[in-house]
Amino acid sequence: MEVQAQHTDTAEPVIILHELYKSFDELEVLKGVSLRVNRGENVAILGKSGSGKSVLIKTLVGLLKADKGEAIVLGQNVGALKEKELNALRMRVGFSFQSSALYDSMSVRQNIQFPLVMNKKHLSKGEVAAAVDEVLDAVGLKDKQNQMPGDLSGGQRKRIGIARTLILRPEIMLYDEPTAGLDPITSSEINELIKEVQQRYNTTSIIITHDLTCARETGNRVAMLLDGKFSSVGTFEDVFNSKDEQIRHFYQYNFIQ
Repeated sequence: MEVQAQHTDTAEPVIILHELYKSFDELEVLKGVSLRVNRGENVAILGKSGSGKSVLIKTLVGLLKADKGEAIVLGQNVGALKEKELNALRMRVGFSFQSSALYDSMSVRQNIQFPLVMNKKHLSKGEVAAAVDEVLDAVGLKDKQNQMPGDLSGGQRKRIGIARTLILRPEIMLYDEPTAGLDPITSSEINELIKEVQQRYNTTSIIITHDLTCARETGNRVAMLLDGKFSSVGTFEDVFNSKDEQIRHFYQYNFIQ
């Protein structure tokens, strides 16, 4: 499946980051990060370990508070929201954790229905069951619904983690290192699933990764995070045709065939 570009001058921005700064004591992590992400667009954020990728998405959903600057998500200034408003916003943003964060004591089906039962108490058992069936079908694992997470492969756990995130029908998906620890074939399947989710659910996504293949395959645009800010934003080819030595070194270190 080809990733179709979604970025146009008339597109609707659903994430606007403006001059975000974040430090921890003397350590400056974000040093003026700015980015616009449009509805229906996948943006892959690349950067080496410790570059601030995880800090950035935690700031995006209010898990961390920026020292300066603004994060506007779905029209709301995250830093100005009260706890109740912030929780309501988070219901519209899905977070796919690197570890998948599944409950080992629950079956696959129980894991997926858990957030729906907790947050949509008005739904009938039939409606919950239908919603679980739908997302299991979307990730291609309906036949694993009665298994325990410990019986699944790494790639299957990733898929179930994504299904559990999708059950609340988020408008924005945040993927944290979706291909970490996976073999090349399974990584390719997860990349394909991210694109399928974008098309099927019309999600807007930020994909945090250091995997160049993941960024190339899933991102309509790529944003390169270096020295606490985005040094280059554009198509994969635009970013890596750069003469910037740090970008070239990052590419060479993560060589793609």
